[in-house]
Amino acid sequence: MKFFLDTAKVEEIRAATELGICDGVTTNPTLIMKSGRSQEEVVKEIAQIVRGPVSVEVIAEDAPGMVKEAEEFSAWASNIVIKVPMTKEGMKAVRILSEKGIKTNVTLVFSATQALIAAKAGATYISPFVGRLDDVSSDGMELIEQIMDILDNYEFETELIVASVRDPIHVVEAARLGAHIATIPAGVLEKMWNHPLTDKGIAQFLEDYEKSKKE
Repeated sequence: MKFFLDTAKVEEIRAATELGICDGVTTNPTLIMKSGRSQEEVVKEIAQIVRGPVSVEVIAEDAPGMVKEAEEFSAWASNIVIKVPMTKEGMKAVRILSEKGIKTNVTLVFSATQALIAAKAGATYISPFVGRLDDVSSDGMELIEQIMDILDNYEFETELIVASVRDPIHVVEAARLGAHIATIPAGVLEKMWNHPLTDKGIAQFLEDYEKSKKE
């Protein structure tokens, strides 16, 4: 399973990259705003830090506008992926961009039918939002299971990115279902490292080591 970092904060990306667990990055307009920098500036820097895909979202609402933005963004670096919303115009844009060889990530996916349409349109990635589904009393991970079944049944080349990850359990459940990628906020990734029994064990070993030196 590949880990993407869901952030536009360069310091978080550098830290995850140094640990060897950052396979890519996803951004959106909200994350760009939180970075306090312009989209072009921060994305270009991220694309130099991360070897894997870096998703950048279009804001146009019509297909020609999306394609124009996508061509501009993809010129920033060779590993740029264009995030396209799950709309009719978005799917038109995905088809055109696919034919141009520009990679796409269809975002704001909330149903298996949307995922199927995106895959048929030629999306490189699809991003179902599990946390937002959980928020409205739906089972986000059930959707992941449905989409993985569909992708496997028809051998689509499209990869699934589990998005809107809220806690480590989302990542574990996604991995058990065979999801290709999880895009993880830095705060959730940090929680994945921690366990009180690990901390307790290290403290005990250090204590015993110090005792052994005195004997």
